Amino acid sequence: MRRDDLLEPERAERWALRLVHAEGWLAAMLDDGLDPAAERVLGFPWSPALRERALRTAQGTVEAARDALDRGAGMNLAGGTHHAFADRGEGFCCFNDVALAIRVLQREGRLRRAAVLDLDVHQGNGTAAIFAGDPDVYTFSMHGARNYPLRKERSRRDVELADRTGDAEYLALLARHLDEVLDEAAPELVFYLAGADPYAGDRFGRLALSLDGLRARDRAVLAACRRRGLPVVLTLAGGYAAALDDLVTIHGNTVEELVRAYG
Repeated sequence: MRRDDLLEPERAERWALRLVHAEGWLAAMLDDGLDPAAERVLGFPWSPALRERALRTAQGTVEAARDALDRGAGMNLAGGTHHAFADRGEGFCCFNDVALAIRVLQREGRLRRAAVLDLDVHQGNGTAAIFAGDPDVYTFSMHGARNYPLRKERSRRDVELADRTGDAEYLALLARHLDEVLDEAAPELVFYLAGADPYAGDRFGRLALSLDGLRARDRAVLAACRRRGLPVVLTLAGGYAAALDDLVTIHGNTVEELVRAYG
């Protein structure tokens, strides 16, 4: 990857955000600001800088999805804001970037069926709720059973993990489900949320994957998609490692595996 390959996204436009989000939430985020209760649920105080960040993060996944359809793969070095619901933000997530990308591409006539492979340690509750009952979007979440959010939504397929699940058990479960998910979904495009937070050294993860285990996870997902000729959109999602160098290594390994599989 060259430095010239890194592009700054534009801002998501309001008409596009309306494909996913309720007008009341858009008015609060874009115009009026959030009340204290909404800020507590979101986890951030509202500010113009937060609005700017949220708009560009969301649009980054739209642009990465277009790249994936054109070139085989695309990535947003942010994104994976999977706790955002249609009518509210939660868990540091303002707008649901993956849902936005899917709806925009469907509107453009470039996409019908998509799969969301969410391997962040926290369930993609907002994504599951947005696509509940939608036969064209398959949501798969593999997450900590006792971790945030306390109240889980229902994805098309959920795999709940016990605290301290390590490499061997995690990778075996992934292997058991991954091919079935991709076969059932029959997607034209895959969104992969490669959370760094299943790491043993993550402050909030509660699982026990090693650096090598996380890299093996990424390799398995990307190889399964590549074998099927499926374009992939990568977002980095969550990561709260106590050692910043570890977090950088995890994300860097994920990017390397994408380039290796699709470069």
